[in-house]
Amino acid sequence: MRYLLVDRIIKWVPGREAVGLKNVSLSEDFFDDHFPLKPIMPGTLIIEGMAQLSGLLLEETMKENGLKIKALMSLVERARFRRPVYPGAQLIYYSQVSQYNELGGRAQVRAEVEDKLAADCELLFSFHQIDNPHQEAVRRNVLAAWLEKAGFE
Repeated sequence: MRYLLVDRIIKWVPGREAVGLKNVSLSEDFFDDHFPLKPIMPGTLIIEGMAQLSGLLLEETMKENGLKIKALMSLVERARFRRPVYPGAQLIYYSQVSQYNELGGRAQVRAEVEDKLAADCELLFSFHQIDNPHQEAVRRNVLAAWLEKAGFE
């Protein structure tokens, strides 16, 4: 991953659910353009953060079922943005796996700030075999760091 939109994992149950958080900082590059006098986190990046958490959750779910795959987000359904996310906020991502098989998976996701819904949608992923050992090592290291920091491993 070139950029990470999850800072920490709070809850991790492969096959079921995950909760992660993102500390939204004014120093993020995207605030330079979105918007100069009223910085708001772009909705696409909120979806990307939920997708990063959900994709890793589905990958670990399939790993426990004996498959080594990469989950690629293929569809965003019913995306709704309920309130803007400003610098200084702590964005909490919730992901629940609703179904999966050897071809792909689906997750119900939402993002909250101070217990108020900021965004929600359903994400669909397609699964692909991993061919790049370097990429796989980077993903494993990121996940291991998140889980270790949260006391899951």
